[in-house]
Amino acid sequence: MKELSKKMSLFTESVIRHMTRISDECNAINLSQGFPDFDPPKPLMDRLAQVAYEGPHQYSVTWGAPNFRQALAEVRSRQFGRQIDPDTNVVVTCGSTEAMMAAVMTIVNPGEKVIVFSPFYENYSADAILSGAEPIYVPLYPPEFNFNPDELEAAFKQNPKALILCNPSNPCGKVFTYSELKFIASLAEKYDTYVITDEVYEHIIYKPNVHTYFASLPGMFKRTVTCGSLSKTYSITGWRLGHVVAPAAIIEGIQKVHDFLTVGAPSPLQEAAIVGLKFPQQYYDELQSIYTQKRTLFCDGLDRLGIAHTKPQGAYYVLLNIAEYGYESDTEFCEMLTRKAGVAAVPGSSFFREPVNYLIRLHFAKSDALLNEALTRLEKMPAVMKR
Repeated sequence: MKELSKKMSLFTESVIRHMTRISDECNAINLSQGFPDFDPPKPLMDRLAQVAYEGPHQYSVTWGAPNFRQALAEVRSRQFGRQIDPDTNVVVTCGSTEAMMAAVMTIVNPGEKVIVFSPFYENYSADAILSGAEPIYVPLYPPEFNFNPDELEAAFKQNPKALILCNPSNPCGKVFTYSELKFIASLAEKYDTYVITDEVYEHIIYKPNVHTYFASLPGMFKRTVTCGSLSKTYSITGWRLGHVVAPAAIIEGIQKVHDFLTVGAPSPLQEAAIVGLKFPQQYYDELQSIYTQKRTLFCDGLDRLGIAHTKPQGAYYVLLNIAEYGYESDTEFCEMLTRKAGVAAVPGSSFFREPVNYLIRLHFAKSDALLNEALTRLEKMPAVMKR
C-alpha cells in the first residue's frame, strides 16, 4: 500500500482529548479539556426546547442563518466601533476550531510562513501544517508572558503571510495590553501581514486587565480575521457555534472553504443561541464575577498546598510547575496524576515550542464543589507522585 500523506507524521492527535479519554477511564476529575460542568443560561435552554418542536431542523444558509448572522453583526459592530454587514462580513462555522482552519486555509498558500506565539493552543500548529504553512514561533516570557519586541520584528522580517493571535491566551491566560497590540499592528502594517485572532475568551477577563479587539485598532480591520465562538461565553461547548468576521474580500474566500469543510453549523442551535447574543451587559459582568471567584478559589487553594503556578489575566487556565517531582516526561506525569490522584491535566509540552517538561495545564471552569474536591486530591501529589 502507498504511504499516507506526509503531513500525518508532522503532528499528533490532540493531547487534550487524549487526556480526557484517560480521565474518563479512571473516573477522574477532568481539568484537562476546558469545558464547564454547569448548565448554559436558562433562556438559551428554554429557547432550545421550543426550537426542538418549532424548527428549523434542515440546512440553514451555508454561511449561517440570516437572523443569527444579523445578531452577530450587531454585537461585533458595537465591539469594533464600525458597521459590520451580516451578509458580507460574517461566516458562521462549526466552532472556532473550524473558523481558525478556514481562516488559515483562505489566507495562506503552501510554503508561506505564519507567526505563532509560544505557548499556543495546540490546534494552531496543526492548522499551519494542514495548510502547508511554515510556523515561525515567537516566545512569550513568564511570569507575565510578554514578548520581546526585537524577536517579534525579527519574525516579521521573514515575510510571514499572517500572525495568529490568541487573546486572551490559551494556555497561559495572557491578556495583551493595548500598547502591545498597537506594536503588533504597526508591524503588521509595516510588513503587510494579516492577523488571524482567536478571541473565544473575550468575556473572561480579570480586572484590571481589559480586552481590546484587534480589529478595532485604527486601520486594522482591513487585515484582521476575527475568529470567535459562543462556547465559552455561554457554556455551550457542545453546540459548536463559531464565527469569522473579516473584510468582504476575505469572507468571500472563507465562505468557499467553509462550504466544503462542513457545509454549515447546526440550524436549530443557531436559532436558540440568538437569545444569548441579545443578553444585556449585566450577563457579561456576572460571568466575569463568577470566573473571578473561581480563579480566586483555585489559585488560593494551590497556594495553600504550596504548588507553584501562574495566575491568569484572562481565560480559565493555570500552569503548574512540577519540576520538583523529577519526571523527564510531563506527559507521563499527567497520565500518572490522573491514575494516582484522580485529577486530569494536560502536559505543558503540547503548548510550547520550547523544550518544556516541567509544566502542566489545569482549568477551573468547574463547580466550586468539584474544584474543592480537585484541590483535596492534588494535596496527595507529594505522596503519590514523587520519583
